[in-house]
Amino acid sequence: MMLLSDLQYFPSVIFFKTSIDFSNIVFDIYETHRKMSFRNRCVIAGADGPVILSIPLQEGREQRKPVKEVLIDYKKPWQAQHWKTIVSCYNRSPWFEFYRDEAEELFSQKPPFLYEWNWACWNWISARLEWPVPANLTQAKQMEPSPLQYHDFRGQLMPATIQNRFPDPVRYRQVFEERTGFLPHLSILDLLFCEGRQALKLISGQDLDA
Repeated sequence: MMLLSDLQYFPSVIFFKTSIDFSNIVFDIYETHRKMSFRNRCVIAGADGPVILSIPLQEGREQRKPVKEVLIDYKKPWQAQHWKTIVSCYNRSPWFEFYRDEAEELFSQKPPFLYEWNWACWNWISARLEWPVPANLTQAKQMEPSPLQYHDFRGQLMPATIQNRFPDPVRYRQVFEERTGFLPHLSILDLLFCEGRQALKLISGQDLDA
């Protein structure tokens, strides 16, 4: 069965855990943009707890237009700020140096639309994970398949409710865990930089020694 989802900025680990059992993923870029969502934010682990990285948007967060039309605001150097924060949070993680140059190159791109940036982030992370579930973007405003042919996951992962809706996070060793305790439902970047090539096994529940 297909998973129909909103397209997020480096989605949370639980998104990957949820989607791995589907035949394919389709990201809806014709849905209406929603504020206070993961569409333009992700959460990583800092020394003092969760750190929110938020992408500024032209016309602000209150706009009600299709995601396909939402423009990124580059008046502020948000990419440089996000990258600086990522480096600060993960420069001591086991796998950060392995991915650092490629990730820095990604953050030098400046696509005009939010969906283009999120799609670039998805393709970058799925390649590093060797993600087995194919994904693509909707090509028309109306979904053609019957609702019986896909699971609608749009809007199911929201910052305000993710902790309560998904109480069983993927567990792994985090950089600042001794100081902050385990932080659930962080961006997939956290798992990649902490576990590297073992990330996919952890998501799928495989034995790491297998």
